[in-house]
Amino acid sequence: MLLRKFLAIIISLVVGIVFSACSNSTQSSGSSVEKTELKKLDGFDWKRFKGEEINVMLNQHPYAEAIIKRLPEFEKLTGIKVKYSVTPEESYFDKLTTALNAKNGNPDVFMTGSYQLWEYAPAGYIQELDPFVNDKNRTSSDYDINDFFEGVLNADKWDLVPGHKVGTGNLWAIPLGFEINVLHYNKRAFEQAGIKNPPKTFDELIEIATKLNGWNGEGSYGIAIRGTRSWATIHPGYMTSFSNHGAKDFEIENGKLVSKLNSSKSVEITKKFVELIKKAGPKDWSNYTWYQSSSDLGAGKAAMAYDADIFSFFNNKEGASKEAGNLAVAPPPATKNGNLGSNMWVWSIAMNKSSQKKDAAWLFMQYFTSKEHMIWGATQANVVDPARKSVWEDQGFKERISKIEGYEETFNSVIGNSTIKFTPQPEFFNTTTEWAAALQDIVNGADAQERLNQLANDINKRVERLRVK
Repeated sequence: MLLRKFLAIIISLVVGIVFSACSNSTQSSGSSVEKTELKKLDGFDWKRFKGEEINVMLNQHPYAEAIIKRLPEFEKLTGIKVKYSVTPEESYFDKLTTALNAKNGNPDVFMTGSYQLWEYAPAGYIQELDPFVNDKNRTSSDYDINDFFEGVLNADKWDLVPGHKVGTGNLWAIPLGFEINVLHYNKRAFEQAGIKNPPKTFDELIEIATKLNGWNGEGSYGIAIRGTRSWATIHPGYMTSFSNHGAKDFEIENGKLVSKLNSSKSVEITKKFVELIKKAGPKDWSNYTWYQSSSDLGAGKAAMAYDADIFSFFNNKEGASKEAGNLAVAPPPATKNGNLGSNMWVWSIAMNKSSQKKDAAWLFMQYFTSKEHMIWGATQANVVDPARKSVWEDQGFKERISKIEGYEETFNSVIGNSTIKFTPQPEFFNTTTEWAAALQDIVNGADAQERLNQLANDINKRVERLRVK
């Protein structure tokens, strides 16, 4: 009897949980954001919240290192005490999500990628920042939000409606820095092969990358590209070429979010990318992360890499890699006529919706995304790429990046058409991981059209719960 009663209780609990989950299985757009009522302040004052203490959660990253180095200056300026934690990226977001889910106000401020905002904002984890930015009594007159590159700042804006592009709605975070995806090439490899200029088209890229296989002895190859079964495989070079080709991941049709990964343009660019991987990529491509790609470029194993622009920045530093000084940067190869751009990764800082010290938190965010701090970080630390236009005009930063051939020129050629190219929606990490699995299958011989049809069908089932009206 006791056993039956115990089982009955367990079953009732399980049913209750399932029912609760099902009742929330259709996620609304959440386009109506609960407005934050802020206490009125009289004039801006860095010292107004002297004596308060805030908690900050940081991902282990050069941007975090720059913040930590200048915490004493911030604490002296404001009188605010900062407690912080630093967590390696492998476990950072799991730890952060757990903390935000507790809704106890800790941490007050945290580092985040823009893609994570598409989960955190609908869940009510993060504070919309427009009331702070637009309040002259809370934001210093020299802060200048318009100094941020439009595409970078737009990466942190969204109206919470799945299918609506970035750049709409509320501002959820402030950028610290970002990465655009470009073509890296080894000048020594090109000179050795008699190649005068980097490829401008994708067909030229395939031809040159294939020619450079074995350029530096056994095991060397044409081009490093990520390949693991992860969202991180899709977002750098592949998504950059995907969007430049005019392909789309989603569209809204009849009030539903519909995958377009099996469209003719999607199939075309996927076939091209797979051809590049099979002809000139690493033999164990499906195990390649950003780390392997960057390491191979710096070690002279890969003649080229199609990935984040920071690869050449860090590998070109004297003593940083075997090929330091030999690496150069060029724009993404084109598959059609039109303005080239890049998909982005953006590191930002955001505020916990549950924080009880929001004004002190905003002073922290404001200070560490200010012009003064970003110029310091870009010239004295390793803040690459800085999110403010004024930093790229600073002579100290210009001198620093001038040591990398093509770096500034490539940046200037693509930044105007660069932002996050994915369609915001809360299932981003799941759908892009499925996308990476499909890409692996096609590289391994699956028919591109058939496999992408299957992928689109699977993704449509996954996102059917999302309401876009």
